[in-house]
Amino acid sequence: MVSEVPLRNSLLVRLLITSVLISLVSIGATAWLTVRGTTVAIEQERGQDLADDATIQETLEGFAATHRNWNGVERTVRDLSRKTGRTIILTTRARQVIAASQRSAAERLPVNESAVIDPLHVAPSTDQAVGQAEQASRIDPRAVGPYRLPAEERAKLLRVARDEVSCIYGRTGMRPHIVEEASGRPALRNLRGSGDFIPACATKLLLLPTPTEAAALAELAGLVRGCAERNHLRLPEALTITVDFRAVGDDSAEGSAAVDDCVEEGRREQLAAYVAPAALLFVTSPPRTATAVFDLSPAGTLRVLATTGLVLAGTIAVTAVIAIRLVRPLRALTNAARSPSGRDLRIPVTAKDETGYLAAALNDLSERRERTDQQRRVMVNDIAHELRTPLTNIRGWLDAAQDGLAETDAALITSLQEEAELLQHIVDDLQVLAAADAGTLRLSPQELDLRELMEQTMSAHRATAHAGGVETAVHAPDGLWIHADPVRLRQVLGNLLSNAIRHTPPNGRVTLSARRVAGAVAIEVKDTGSGIGQEDLPRVFDRFWRAEQSRNRRTGGSGLGLSIVRQLVRAHGGDVSVASRPHVETVFQVRLPC
Repeated sequence: MVSEVPLRNSLLVRLLITSVLISLVSIGATAWLTVRGTTVAIEQERGQDLADDATIQETLEGFAATHRNWNGVERTVRDLSRKTGRTIILTTRARQVIAASQRSAAERLPVNESAVIDPLHVAPSTDQAVGQAEQASRIDPRAVGPYRLPAEERAKLLRVARDEVSCIYGRTGMRPHIVEEASGRPALRNLRGSGDFIPACATKLLLLPTPTEAAALAELAGLVRGCAERNHLRLPEALTITVDFRAVGDDSAEGSAAVDDCVEEGRREQLAAYVAPAALLFVTSPPRTATAVFDLSPAGTLRVLATTGLVLAGTIAVTAVIAIRLVRPLRALTNAARSPSGRDLRIPVTAKDETGYLAAALNDLSERRERTDQQRRVMVNDIAHELRTPLTNIRGWLDAAQDGLAETDAALITSLQEEAELLQHIVDDLQVLAAADAGTLRLSPQELDLRELMEQTMSAHRATAHAGGVETAVHAPDGLWIHADPVRLRQVLGNLLSNAIRHTPPNGRVTLSARRVAGAVAIEVKDTGSGIGQEDLPRVFDRFWRAEQSRNRRTGGSGLGLSIVRQLVRAHGGDVSVASRPHVETVFQVRLPC
């Protein structure tokens, strides 16, 4: 066994190489970032200018769409100028100043305007698909005019939208969001990207126009007919305009694109009185000082090289000191782990840093391994003992029958069958515990009436209890439903009841009860039996453990029932606990999540 680590694998060498590489990369990255800083700053500045221009235009278009004139726009212009640092001037088409962020700037206007603010003729969307057959409206959606809904109609449509959301959520588990459009009309949006909802949940109430909209749409229909007459278009006999401004009529009507143009023209004519008149927007930037170009002179080059050397030297020195301090305790840990007596590994903890924590963790791991080995040996002995007894009985009776010492009558067959059933019961219990330990225990949960299941389980054990003179009772409220596996839950309650009845003397009482608690359901099995000592409570759920080691299997069970109870309850996401006062009462409580 090599006692020393090869130099190429030494932690000290690797730390030194790593520190040098980090230093070189950091220095080179710093230089590159310095050179790139000017270019990035200029690009960000240009991008910010474009974003500011878009914000200014969008804000002023929104003001024009929601106001009949430009009165009061001065405050908006000043706020935009303060936020963006740009000079903003708003004029009429005749270049008469409406508002300006600076009075001096209004005296001399640029030759060309930056944009035209007209909510009835906004610029087309840049993300509109190229070649799309249906032309998007160029009217700002915030210009609603006579289509703005009063509070009563908004509340009525909102109730209808909430009913549709509840219907969709109940059928698909998907909850659309309700958004309010500029006119106050609610609309459903699906944040998952799909706009298709269940047809059965859709109602015409959300699509029908309100009285306010119906009046405005009727006015719009008249304007559309006037446009059609001027352009010699044939309209459908029954022309209807929906709330989303689509003309609906006879499918054979000609000039549908021209009809859409008339709808757009009619809307502009209808909204003209509700929006501010078109205006010219002038946006200018204040003069800025030129950004200095990064230049590395010979003196600067020498300074960079000197700084690089100092950084490398300091990094190597610090890394060497830290690496030596790290390697020394690691070598001690390695020597302790290689000790011939590694079965009971004990490493001295001499530091309170990560190395000390590692040593303590290795000591703890060694202790847990010893405990696990001991538990495994005890469990193997217990399993062998539990299986040996029924097998010895079966073999003894079969040898006696073969030698003619016992008659193979019904009584002998019944005895052998009981021993075989006991053997099968132990094997089944071990199989359940093995599946639980491996995480392969399968549950089939369903909605259960807990009171009914408790009554059924108690009925299966009532005859045994009455034969032993034990009184039984079930207490549970009606309508107590839980989500659990009925077979496994009966097995849990059956094990607890059989254990309670077996340890309760005549004239005793076993009670099975359930109640609601915070976020869970508590099921209790209470008996007035011999009880469990306080020193034995922590070991109640251990496998093959019995409070009285002298008990045989017929009076004390196989010692696996409570272990199975704990595994099955944990598989349901719950927990089980026990409290006992010897010769007074013992209570096993199972808590299952609601």
